[in-house]
Amino acid sequence: MAAASIRLFNTMTMQKETLEPAVPGKLGVYVCGPTVYSYVHIGNARTFTSFDVVVRYLRYRGFEVKYVRNYTDVDDKIIKAAHETGEAPVALAARFVEAFREDARALHLLEPDVSPKVSDHLAEIVGIIGKLVDKGLAYESKGDVYFSVRHYPEYAKLSKRNLDDLCAGERVQPGEQKHEPLDFALWKAAKPGEPAWDSPWGKGRPGWHIECSAMSAKYLGETFDIHGGGLDLIFPHHENEIAQSEGASGKTFSRYWMHCGFLDLEGAKMSKSLGNVVRLRDALTKVDPEALRFFFVSTHYRHPLNFADKGLADAEQRMEYFYETLRKVDERVGGKDFGKGPLYGEPHKHLTEFESQMDDDFNTAGALGALSGLFAQMNELTDKPPVKDKAQVGRTLQALREDVRKVSGVLGLFEDEPAQWLLRRRDRAVKERGIDVAKVESLIQARNEARKAKNFAEGDRLREELKGMGVEILDTAAGTVWKVAPPAQ
Repeated sequence: MAAASIRLFNTMTMQKETLEPAVPGKLGVYVCGPTVYSYVHIGNARTFTSFDVVVRYLRYRGFEVKYVRNYTDVDDKIIKAAHETGEAPVALAARFVEAFREDARALHLLEPDVSPKVSDHLAEIVGIIGKLVDKGLAYESKGDVYFSVRHYPEYAKLSKRNLDDLCAGERVQPGEQKHEPLDFALWKAAKPGEPAWDSPWGKGRPGWHIECSAMSAKYLGETFDIHGGGLDLIFPHHENEIAQSEGASGKTFSRYWMHCGFLDLEGAKMSKSLGNVVRLRDALTKVDPEALRFFFVSTHYRHPLNFADKGLADAEQRMEYFYETLRKVDERVGGKDFGKGPLYGEPHKHLTEFESQMDDDFNTAGALGALSGLFAQMNELTDKPPVKDKAQVGRTLQALREDVRKVSGVLGLFEDEPAQWLLRRRDRAVKERGIDVAKVESLIQARNEARKAKNFAEGDRLREELKGMGVEILDTAAGTVWKVAPPAQ
């Protein structure tokens, strides 16, 4: 195992560091989960997919990983949305938790080991706030409790911002009881029509930031290994988490910080305030889930990613190529015994390169390059074998196919049976293009009969007619299969 060679970019130090767990062989990973007031959008989905791959790869490398991703089910946005729909906030949040789980399964996201909800952890939240008040790092003001930023000298060490500059850009908003503009709420006094819980400071509910400090400490300890989220969470959310967690415990909160880059819509940063947000479940009606997942991992997780129709179409075509290759290989060597003996060339070099790229800050873009080499070799061995020994070719193809399965477990791709995936892809394309399936099947049957009668000119004519309908055909050992041709560029 080469686990010690994994390097990741730590936002705290702004450099790549060798991953060294606090407990050898074990890792605690916490990722900020969704605020469940609506359906998850594709920007969130990209972040959750990125960390899904990180966790999968850490386990692939032999680490025992405890993965925690929370649900924020107590929040101002949830209360506002509930008022608009007439639901109780807790009911609305529960509904969108289930919607998120459904979307996550469609995207092949692993279920975390723990998926805590804020509403189930009020005792832990109140406990941390109490410690901060006792230490003079927080204060009560008319039922609210605020963290005093001025009393925590290391504030903004993650975002590298200047405290005076931050203060100059902040104002105390109407209704807030805090002493200084940068102070942030740990506990909010109860208001009519809002959910509330008991506390030493009166009835109320937790602020946003304190929840992650409480839940991560409960399930991973006061110090854990990796904390992840989107770039937009660095300030203020993660900055505030650090201040309140380290202020309460006196210990380092997270040893490594990882942040996923923004997802842009045709070059414009996705933002609810701009009204340019795409929901994940809406995207999945237009693109295959695995193709969307491939699209997400085709760019390094720290880099921005442009969400555009062409990129999605390219991802679907690429996935189609992968699955067509796997179908050919499975038809050729699936379940067969080619005996023992040497393999052709260095078939495992692609897997070695895949691991090398992933060891370097989980570089999925580079890893997919290695994967392309693996599929190119499988195509060469099935279409134009460079050696005559069929047994050697068969053994090599089986070895490569097994490497694909290993990669699949890391990337969350190629998990379907090739024929099933290709059929789903074709059915969706047929509906989009309005192709007459009965006519296609009839023309293919006529072509097969023409070829059987050695009327190859008629067979070629029928192939061209099908091509004019937007249909490509492929003659395989299992018979003639067809697919919808990509639209002309």
